[in-house]
Parts: sequence; structure tokens; C-alpha cells
Amino acid sequence: MIINGPGISYTEPDIGSEFVPELPDNPRPSIVALCKHCTNRILGKDELLPYEYWSFAEAATDEQADMLVKLKVRVPCTLEAAVKATGIPPEKLEPMLDEVSYVGLLEYNWENPQHEKQWVLPMLVPGSAEFLNMRWSQLEEHPVFAKFFEQASKGPLSRATPLVPPGGAGIGMHVIPVERAIEHENQSISIEHIKHWLDKYDGKYAASACSCRMSRQRMGEGCGDDFNDWCIAVGDMADYVVETNRGRYITREEALEIFQRAEDNGFVHQITNIDGEHKIFAICNCNVNVCYALRTSQLFNTPNLSRSAYVAHVDAKSCVACGRCVEVCPAGAAKLGQKLCSKKAGGKVPEYPRQELPDTVKWGPEKWSPNYRNDNRIETHEGGTAPCKTACPAHIAVQGYLKLASQGRYQEALALIKRENPLPAVCGRICNRRCEDACTRGRVDEAIAIDEVKKFIAQLDLDASTRYIPSQVRPKVEGDFTEKIAIIGAGPAGLSCAFYLAERGYKPVVFERGARPGGMLTYGIPAYKLGKDVIQAEVDIIEAMGAEFRYGVEVGRDVTLAQLREQGFKAFYVAIGCQGGRLAGVPGEDAEGVSVAVDFLRGVAEAQLAGTEVPAVGRRVVVVGGGNVAIDVARTAARLGAANVDMLCLETRDIMPASNEEVAEAESDGVRLSCGWGPAEVLVRDGHAAGVRFKRCTRVFDEDGRFSPEYDEADTIDVEADQVVFSIGQSIEWGGLLEGSAVELGRGNGAVADPKTYQTAEPDIFVGGDVYTGPKFAIDAIAAGHEAAVSIHRFVQGGTLTIGRNQRSYRELDKADAELGSYDTASRQQPEIDHEAEKRAPFSEYVRTLTEEQVRAETARCLGCGASIVDPNKCIGCGLCTTKCAFDAIHLRRERPECSVMVKSENKVPALLKYAAKRQAKIMFGRKR
Repeated sequence: MIINGPGISYTEPDIGSEFVPELPDNPRPSIVALCKHCTNRILGKDELLPYEYWSFAEAATDEQADMLVKLKVRVPCTLEAAVKATGIPPEKLEPMLDEVSYVGLLEYNWENPQHEKQWVLPMLVPGSAEFLNMRWSQLEEHPVFAKFFEQASKGPLSRATPLVPPGGAGIGMHVIPVERAIEHENQSISIEHIKHWLDKYDGKYAASACSCRMSRQRMGEGCGDDFNDWCIAVGDMADYVVETNRGRYITREEALEIFQRAEDNGFVHQITNIDGEHKIFAICNCNVNVCYALRTSQLFNTPNLSRSAYVAHVDAKSCVACGRCVEVCPAGAAKLGQKLCSKKAGGKVPEYPRQELPDTVKWGPEKWSPNYRNDNRIETHEGGTAPCKTACPAHIAVQGYLKLASQGRYQEALALIKRENPLPAVCGRICNRRCEDACTRGRVDEAIAIDEVKKFIAQLDLDASTRYIPSQVRPKVEGDFTEKIAIIGAGPAGLSCAFYLAERGYKPVVFERGARPGGMLTYGIPAYKLGKDVIQAEVDIIEAMGAEFRYGVEVGRDVTLAQLREQGFKAFYVAIGCQGGRLAGVPGEDAEGVSVAVDFLRGVAEAQLAGTEVPAVGRRVVVVGGGNVAIDVARTAARLGAANVDMLCLETRDIMPASNEEVAEAESDGVRLSCGWGPAEVLVRDGHAAGVRFKRCTRVFDEDGRFSPEYDEADTIDVEADQVVFSIGQSIEWGGLLEGSAVELGRGNGAVADPKTYQTAEPDIFVGGDVYTGPKFAIDAIAAGHEAAVSIHRFVQGGTLTIGRNQRSYRELDKADAELGSYDTASRQQPEIDHEAEKRAPFSEYVRTLTEEQVRAETARCLGCGASIVDPNKCIGCGLCTTKCAFDAIHLRRERPECSVMVKSENKVPALLKYAAKRQAKIMFGRKR
């Protein structure tokens, strides 16, 4: 069955087709015979396929092909038996057998009573198609081998997949659960345990390269994993892979370390499934983004081809919707839903649909999932999940860390936060709290004080003895990644990118033109809101993880991108932020005493950091603007001793950008706020600002919501001032950074990039934060930095930037539909405000952290909106979800014992026919109903 034409794509993109020439007019007869002899297609064995032909043509001479067709598939031959079968003298035949074994067309073992070496002509998959892909130098020389493996592991199953019974019927590979997920399961059988197979082949293990990872990478769809050492050959296969330069011997302890590293990365354990229950030849650690064995169940929506005897189940009472199980689930079986009762569901928790299976219905291409690698990474059910996680740009597991904090597990809570936010102590002080705006508890009384709890947890980071430094989770068995990556700008986006690259095993270099890290966190946010020691403590952790910081270096002035490339840097993350301000374009704004907000705040911060005298502030200060930055300027001026601080903005009070909390704090500092006024001109006396004339703003936005102010030019007021600060926007100062690059600039002079990957028109340059989005909040930049780290890792490893990455697709449950029942109305906890300390030191933090008692009281107010839901029809029973859950809320149950039936490949046809007959009866019975 050929679908989608001559490319034989089977509805997936036809990757690697460029490596496969058309069939020649006169194909080599010996190669044609070998193709027919070795194919493991049940149907269409006489069909000559180009990728098979050219792979065998490049792998074997005619003489070798003639020899191979005289050997029976999967029937071992000693040298004596091979001589008898081929008629070739032993002195000529033995080196020929070894040569084709090295290439990968044969394997060998010593599995006979005499322990005599014997060669085996394997099937294609698992078999020679894999072996041809297990040496990178061979793949570079013969890229058609990559396409051969990709198609040979898919095409032969296109018709058979719905007919495969549980257990796989001796086809391909079989999921084996994480050992600790079933180690106490008293109904398990030996072959379901990794330790059983390690015991069986005690002392005979070899770590070999992953053929799937290598094949995909050669065709441009690598996932960023280092392909070496992930597959563990056992028994005589270990000798084969070592002797043919495909792997290295390892100890049992090293094998266990590789399995642990695989679980850390979310890789699925699989065993070969073609030799019955008494034999395997490998335990693989598979990434679903590249694995051809897992594809057999995921592409065709036929999990019988992969799954173990186990199914994951969630204890909704214990689950806190942290999303760890969802992020790691290779089959997309786990998704985030809700555990609040629904009015539409009749006052019950909603029921979630299950994936349709081929057990009782006809199955064809219309039922397949060619986009499974992306679809399986969609995190949330259509009905939505916890609003806090959804609303946060970084999608932090809020509900999860609140629960951990309620249990006093503060270090674990901090670790969970840092899964998505490496700057929790910073965000606990300055985040704009979209999670709280969305909090369901707000429909009862007041939202949970989420940020205050996060601030309490993150206090651990401010003490070197209690700070949390994440362990590396690198998709590589041996050593760190050595590729050099430059991060330009040490603001929140750059710091986030550095953190997640370091966590993945890189040693990124951060270039910062300032003397301190933090960007606008350091130079734009007043110290009374965010202490500089807090920023430095978070940066110290990133540095301890392996990142290098080079201060006082402006890329484009002190060193160019071209020079950095010459130094070996393979990728660049440009996150320089919006370091410049904007003026209004009105008369007089060039007078002395007029500045912009970023310059004003930077000047104060630099003086405070250097311990020098802060620049004098005017007696009467006028701040033009209505955002939070304008508030910062006004409050700073007041704290520096200005007698009068006036803040005027275009917007009315109800639509001005600054938050209500920020406005209230400014007014408590003596700032006078006037809304609905725009600057007409700066009044100048003797070259110095003397005031600002404002005109009445009658409209800020047009009917389409675009910024388009209109004024009543006749309605004006004059406000006296000897210092004027414009806080009406920020600009990007590129300098010479992009000279000679292909990076395009768009609206607001920001860099143009792909909205998902952040890659620019210059492939090795990625951007993020304010330099891409325009001025936003720190948490937005942090989220962007995390995603950029994913892209950069994949880029420098030669992989695809898009396929199989988490979609970050969260949607909020319908709060109006939720039945909240009767909850206590415990009041929201408020942090202490130390006004005496504020008077003594106006630029020290004066808002205290919640006490431990307050944290317990506050976290108890959480309604626990979300929960993970597992679709048992999609679950393949790998157990990875159980390794990520910090709440013991998800477990494996042995519900499908028939999935542990292992049969030999030679018996697959009877197994298929028996199951097919049962299935057809179900289909017919279903029709009658």
C-alpha cells in the first residue's frame, strides 16, 4: 500500500527522499534478489522499492549479495554450515562474512552447544536496517541507509498494525516499565523487569549508538540528543556491537546509570520483541521524537505494538496538576484537566474522552496521527485546567509548589518553581501576578497570595547554604556538551537562557555591557522593590551551574559576532532589552533638566551600587507617563527628597497601565497623580526646564484598540517643574551588534524572529525578551529565555527546532462553570510592611516576607483546581510519569497481562490471524448493533 505517491511517506513528511535516487533502468540482479530475500514485508515482497535497492546496492557487492541470498533469514550458520549453503571455500567465506557483519548486513553470536561462532542474516527491523545506521561515519558516506531504516520500520506495518494483538506478536520492540514503578508489584512477572534481563545476561553489556537518533539526525530531524551509548546490547550482541565498532563494553553499574539518565530525560525503556520470552538482544532508551519503534504505535494509533502490561492511574485527591507527568508522557496519554465539579457535568467532575482504538472498528489512514510528535506534546485538555498555571507566561506549577509549601517541603517547592523560572526570588518581588488575577479563589473571596508564597520559598536561594542548584539533565551519556554558546545581555531573558542551557550540560558565556548582571532588573527597578543582592544571589546559582559571565563587554563595540564565531561560538542569544528611552517630540524637551525614565533610574542605581553620591533630584519633579516604570520614577524622586512629585498620564484612571497597588504605593509616598493629560511642550527658562504644559486627552485608543490619542488643544494646564522625566516608552539600542548580519528589524526596531523558536533570518542568531516583544514584564522574558534554550540546544546539535517540543498549550478551565461549593472564607495573608525601616533607609526593601505560619494558612486556601488525567487507551505503560511526580499521585497498575506475551517473529502470522479473526467478529457484531 503506497500512500501519498512515490515518496512513500505514509502521510508523514517524506524526509530523506533526496538520498534515494530513482531505480535504475537495469537494476543489478544480485541486489534485486537480495531485496526480495531480506524484506520483512508480509505483503508486496515482489515490489522493488528504491530505498531498499539503493541501500543494499551501497552496502554489498554482487558477490556478497549472491552469498547472502543463500543464507536463510534468522537461521544461524556456523562457518561449516555457511560453506555448505554457499559453496564458497572457508578461507574466502569467513573474511567475507566478517566484512558484511562489519557493514551490518549480518550479525553473529555463539548461541550453540559448542559455543561456536555463527552468523545470522537478520530481518530488516529489528536487524540489518538498524545495524547499517549504527556507525555515524557509515551514515555520512551512505545517507540512503537513514531513509532505509526510516521506511523499513514503517511501510511493512501500514496494513498490519490494527491486526497486532497485545504483546506485539513478535514484531519490533516492547515497552518495559521503569523498574521502581513496578518493583513492589506482586503480580508482575520476570520479563517485565529490567533487572531480570540484566541478571540473565550478567556481565555482558555494551553501550551502543542509537540507530533511530542517528537516522533521524542524518535526515535533519534530530531531537538534540547525543546519539551515543543510549542502547544497551546484552549477551552476544554486546560482543557484536563492540567488535564491529558500534559500541563499548560497560558494567552493570554503568548500565543502571544510563537507565537512570534516560529516565531523567524522559526516555522510554524498550526491549527487542522478536525472539520470544527467553531472549532479547538489547534494552533501548527511546526518545519518542525520533524512535521508530514507538512510532509504530503512535503514528498508527495502535498501542498494542508497543505497550507494556501496565496502565497509569491518577489519584485525583493527591494530584496538584504540576504537569510533570504530562510533560514527560511520550504517548500524550496524560493531560491536565480539572478536579472541580462542573455545572455542565451535573455537579460532577467532567468525564474526559478516550482515544478510539482499532479493536472494534475499521482502521485506515484516516485514523492515523502523522503529527503525533507534536500532538502528544499538547499539555491540556480542551476543557482546561488550573487558571494559575495557564495565566503565567512561564506556566509555573503554582498549585504544585503551594501544596509542597503547605507540607513544609520548601526545597522541593523551590525545585518545582525552577523547572520554569530560574529567578523566583526576583519574581516574588516584582512579578505582575497574572496567576493571581486568574486564581479561581478570587471567585470566593480573594486570590491566593501566590507571589508572596513564592517569595517565602525563594528566600532559600538568598543563603548559599540553602540555595537550590539543579542537577544537570543532559541528553548525553558521557560528558557535557562542548559547543560554545554566547548570550548577549544579562537581563531576565539572558539569565533564563543561560540557566536552562547550563542545566542541559552547556557552559554558556554571557556578555554584559554593564558592570553587574540583571539588565533592567538591576538598573531599572528601584532597590526598595528589588534588592541588588537578591539579583546577585540568583546569578551566583547560574554561575555555579557552569555559566560564565563577562562584564563590561559590549558586543558590536568591544568584540563582533564575526570574531566570536572565529572563537568557536556556534550560536548567539541576543537579549539586550530596551535600554533606551523615548521623548514625546514636543518643544522644549531638549532643555537641561529633561531626561527619560531609563536614564534616570540607571543613574540612581549606578550611584547606589558604586556607593557614590546619587545625582541631585529637582525640588519639583514632573513625571510624564502612566505605567509602572513611571511609578518607579515618581517614587524614587520622592524618596530622594523631591518636595513635589507630579505624575501625569494620557489614560483615565481605570485604563492606565500601572497597577492599582503601584498607584496606591506612589500616593502613599506623596506622589500626585493626574489622569487624562498629554504633554504639549516643556516650558523653558534660561535653557532649563521650568515646567510642562499639558493638554486634555479626549481619546487614547481608536475603535480598533490601536493607540491613537486625540486632544482638546484649548484645554491646557501648566505644571511647574525644575526636573522633567518622560516615561512614555523604551527603545532598543543596537549599536554595532548586528552589523554584517542578516537579522531583520521590524516594528519598534525590534528583531524579527520565529514566534516559537526565536530564530532570526541569521540561523545562528536567536533573540528574546524585550528586544523581540518590546517592553514587557520579567516573567515574559524568563519564559522566552527558556524556550530559546530549547531551540539553541537543538540548533547546535543539528536537530529540528520544532518537532516534538512541548507546545506550551495551556487553557484555563471555565471558572463560571465550576461548582465551588462552600469554602471557608479565611482572609488572604498580608506581609508586614516595616515603615520604620522604610524611614531609616528609603531604598532598602521594607515589605517583609510572610512567616511560616502565614504560608501554611495561605496555602490552605488553594482550591486545588487542576489534576492530571490519563487516557488508558493511549497509555503505553512506560512508568515515566511515576518518576516525575512529587506527590505520589500517579501509579502503574498491571491491567493488561496479555501485553507481556512475547512470541518469536516466526510465529507472528498465526498470532496476527488469530487476533484479526477476533477483531473482525467484534466489528461485525458492532455493526449489527
